[in-house]
Amino acid sequence: MIVSRIMTRNPVFIHSDISLSEARTLMDTVNVGHLPVLKKNNELAGLITKVDLVKAGPSPATSLDMYEISYLLSKIKVDKVMVKEVVTVQENETIEEAARIMADRGIGCLPVMNGQFLVGIITDTDIFHFFINAFGARHQGIRITINFREKVGQIAAFAGAVADKGGNIIAFVTSEGDDASHRRATLKITGISRADVQTIAKSLDGSEVEDIRE
Repeated sequence: MIVSRIMTRNPVFIHSDISLSEARTLMDTVNVGHLPVLKKNNELAGLITKVDLVKAGPSPATSLDMYEISYLLSKIKVDKVMVKEVVTVQENETIEEAARIMADRGIGCLPVMNGQFLVGIITDTDIFHFFINAFGARHQGIRITINFREKVGQIAAFAGAVADKGGNIIAFVTSEGDDASHRRATLKITGISRADVQTIAKSLDGSEVEDIRE
């Protein structure tokens, strides 16, 4: 799946000449934690987050009252605080690559571009929702994790046996196994019993059931 399928399209944005207090009010109003900052020609100029706003404000130990703080923030423009070297992705990038970039760089969102122009934004929350769906977490069924032996036809044999029993695999996610000779898979299966799923899994040569639950 690619980024454009799960991103927020036409995200709320600001221009760099607005104040920090205006940016904070907008974030609170539309309930977002990130605002892309655009130039007058609508090309991306930067990004500002709630964390940036907190860092730009006075220390919690300040003696200033809330009105004085609001006044100070109203005098500082977004372009003095925003991140200017923004990490972005193109709208046809894969979701897993977007997730890798965010994890490796320790960032919570990526503006999504079509060439030089902003078309969306993808956040860590969007990634979480994607993985919830990928694992079938919102569906009832038998969830099983199997350390499959890395052998041609193992997964096909398991899927065929499930189908023969009248079961249906509604989610299937794989990852690296404990060693080079195995591959781990987590599946959500409906239509058959836990006992049937476990029996099928145990019949596979060299594979191990790591977890099974309803």
